[in-house]
Formats: sequence, structure tokens, C-alpha cells
Amino acid sequence: MMNNGGGTPQLELRGITKAYPGCLANDHIDLKIMPGEIHALLGENGAGKSTLVKIIYGVLEADEGEIFWAGNPVKIPNPHAARKTGIGMVFQHFSLFEAMTVTENIALGMSGRQDMAKLAREVVEVSNNYGLPLEPHRQVHTLSVGEKQRIEIVRCLLQNPKLLIMDEPTSVLTPQEAEKMFETLRRLSDEGVSILYISHKLDEIKALCHKATILRGGKYINECDPTQETAKSLAEMMIGTNLHAPEHSAQPEKGPVRLKVNNLNIDADIEFGVNLNTINFEVRSGEILGIAGVAGNGQIELLAALSGETRSKDASAISLDGKEIGQFGPNQRRNLGLAFVPEDRLGHGSVPEMMLTENAFLSGYSRMSLMNNGFINKGNTENYAVDIVKQFDVRTPGVNHTANSLSGGNLQKFIVGREVLQKPNVIIVAHPTWGVDAGAASFIHQTLINLAENGAAVLVISQDLDELFAISNRIAVISEGRLSVGRELSEITIEEIGLLMGGTHGMGEKTEAAHVT
Repeated sequence: MMNNGGGTPQLELRGITKAYPGCLANDHIDLKIMPGEIHALLGENGAGKSTLVKIIYGVLEADEGEIFWAGNPVKIPNPHAARKTGIGMVFQHFSLFEAMTVTENIALGMSGRQDMAKLAREVVEVSNNYGLPLEPHRQVHTLSVGEKQRIEIVRCLLQNPKLLIMDEPTSVLTPQEAEKMFETLRRLSDEGVSILYISHKLDEIKALCHKATILRGGKYINECDPTQETAKSLAEMMIGTNLHAPEHSAQPEKGPVRLKVNNLNIDADIEFGVNLNTINFEVRSGEILGIAGVAGNGQIELLAALSGETRSKDASAISLDGKEIGQFGPNQRRNLGLAFVPEDRLGHGSVPEMMLTENAFLSGYSRMSLMNNGFINKGNTENYAVDIVKQFDVRTPGVNHTANSLSGGNLQKFIVGREVLQKPNVIIVAHPTWGVDAGAASFIHQTLINLAENGAAVLVISQDLDELFAISNRIAVISEGRLSVGRELSEITIEEIGLLMGGTHGMGEKTEAAHVT
């Protein structure tokens, strides 16, 4: 049960400071988390949240300050010491071995030798209890980003932590599954487990958390009771200015069909993959089509088919501005005006060890004229990278820093900006604001809306229903490799979409094919 009185904090930070060259990431931050308290840590990308929780978990060492655990000063030199102390953490970017199974990855994160058969049974039990279904013998490289996040959460819960640090834990869940997880977290809270909860979904912060600490620019700004705030007031405390919701034109005009998918069938080429079955949809100039779905229902297969990483046997299965491209590769599609933001920003959307200039070049070299006679035009490439950083407010010391030096949200802004500045005819975006703060999310949403209203066709695949309702003109749902009818926002509710995401097929016997012209 949460300790509402005085008492001894489960965790207390005093004056935590961490500096990097040219950046004071944490500036004398104080924080108290009581036993059983669900405590939100809020702030923009680059506010210092990731640095602070890495210090708590022993990944980083503070330059100054003290950590107290149950009233006693402690040193946490590494994650093993953190876990031994009773601290568990689910990172935003995962630490998984792609060639190993779910169970093998979980075993690597636990102390001592494991009985693998017993551990596999425990994985199934815990994952089912928490509404995070996992197949213990499936190899990680076959999983979506959302499913990989489930592994990290389940691995953490198996260790029975006294403090659980959770970073964007509901990004892969339907509303119904998110509520089930909230019930579980409340039960853990009642049992005395403290939870440090990081999320950019401010409505769920209000619904779940007892307290919230706001960081801005590496400094402690405020502590508040989120139940007494609005999502808007929380966002404005985070960004220090007024927040503007994305706006559509009064009467958006839809033009000709730019992207058309006609009877697309793809057999998964990996074990446990999802077959795509008779996928039909179209996106017109001036339109944003949102596709909702729980991770692992065919999104990665659909994205690969649309980007050209997986090619269709039938050239006519995918058309771009009337040209059949089903058998074209990624570069051919990009040259015709297709842009693509993948779901995995670190590794798929960018090369972690490459500089931002080099990552800008990777997808923009053709449309942005970044080559001369087979050689890289370094001046144009650097100018392009600088434009992305400036226009999308990417927090970085410079474009010659590597992609993995950026926070998750800032890397996401960079990748979205890289594609948008190419002025594509069609853009396909997976999870456009995953891990991005409220101010940056609003900016990205407005950018996609503006792109559509300037004539592009925009396809957004996301598990965040609030996001899809904020920016889409129509929404469809993918479940078990099948796509529902795309429906206008006025025709469907979040609850109906949540049921479809959970596997309740229907909307009558309609299919999207019936609406393709």
C-alpha cells in the first residue's frame, strides 16, 4: 500500500548531477519515491530523464549527489548491483540478442543458472497474467518492436523488484490491455512495490500515478499531483510554454489515389511470422490513413512489403501514382517519391555508430542531390543534416555526432525530419511519436498533416490510438494479417477499434476491397 504519510522513502535522490561535454544533463536533482508509490517522471526529450534513471539503475555514475535506499546511503555501481538491491528497469531501447529465444534472453538478464524449462513456464504464466503474451521459444529477430518490449517487461517482473522503473510500457497495448496492466501495477503498488513511471501519454499518467516530478533542461521544475492537473497543464509544465493541438484544414481536399494496395498476399518467411492475407487499401493525395493494431499482427510484414524490403510476386499488388511497384526494391520506390520511417529507429531507421550527416545521406542521397558523379557531396549532405536538426529541433551538440548519442525522442525527430524534408509523394510512418515528448509529438503530427494538405498521401501505422485519432482522416485495423475496412473518424469509436485490435474481427463481412476504386 502506498505510504501517504511521512515514513522513509524507498528511494531518495539528493543533488544528483551529471555533466557531459557541452551539456549538463542532470543539475542537482532531488527525488523521493515512497513504498507503494507510482511516481511519474515527466519531461521533454533531452530533459534529463534517461540520464537520471540510468544513474538509479547503475548504468551511469553521477558526478555529484547521493542515493538512499530505504533510508540508507547506497552505491549502485552497475545494473547487477541495482537488481540485487531490488531495482528493476525496462529500457526504451532494448538489450536483446536477436539470434536467441525469448526464454534465453530472459535467462541472460537473471542471476545464477536457470532451469530453462521451468523458466519458459514462468514466462508464459507472468506474460499472460500481465496481458503481454509471449511465445517463450520464439527467436527475438522474428519479433516486432512491441513484442521485444514485452520481453523486457516480463524479464523485469520475474525478478520481483521493490522498485520498478518503466519506460513507455503501454506503447504496444490496446486500451483494454493497457487498463489490465494498470490494474496489475495498482496491485503491485498495494503490495508495496514502488514504480517510477515514464510516459508521454499524459492521460494515463493522470489515471495511474500518485505523484509526478517534472524535469526541464536537466533541472527539477516541480512536483505535483497529476490527478489534480489536466493533460494540457502537465504538458505545458514540461515544455514551459503553451501547447497547441494539431489542426486540420476546415475542409481537407482529397485528390487522386497515390498509394494503392490490391489483394496483397505475403507468406511470412520466418518462423512465427504473420502471413498477410488479401490486404486492400488506398491512400489519396491530401489524406492520412491510420492503421491501428497490437504489435505482432502483421505490421512488420506490411511495412516490409510497402517499403520494398519484401517484394510481392504480383507487381500490381502495390501501385504508386498509378505505377505498379510490387516488384520494385526500396531505392526504386524512393526514386518514385516514396519515403519511409521504420518502427525500429536505432538499427533500422539509422546506423547507430554513424554520424547524423551519414545517416541523413543514407535515405536522402537521390532526392536531395547529395552525390556528384558517384561521390558524396559533403557540403550538401552537411547542409541537409543541419536543416533537419534546425527544423525539427533535434537536441544534439552537432551533426557530426553519432545517431546513438541522441536520446530516443531526438533520434525519432531526426529520422522523421530526414524523410519529410525530401517532400515525398507518399510517406509511410511507423509509430511517428514513440518515445517523443508532448511538444515534439504535436510538432510531428502537425508536420504530417501539413504534408498531406500539400498533396502527399500519408500512411501512419501506430498502436497509439490517441495519435491516430488526432491526425488521421480514416482508420483501419490490422489483426492476424488481415486489414479491416478503413472508416472515417466519425464512424468509429476508440472502444470499437480497441476490440478490433484485440482480435474481434468483423465490421460485418465488409473488406477494404469493397471500397477500393
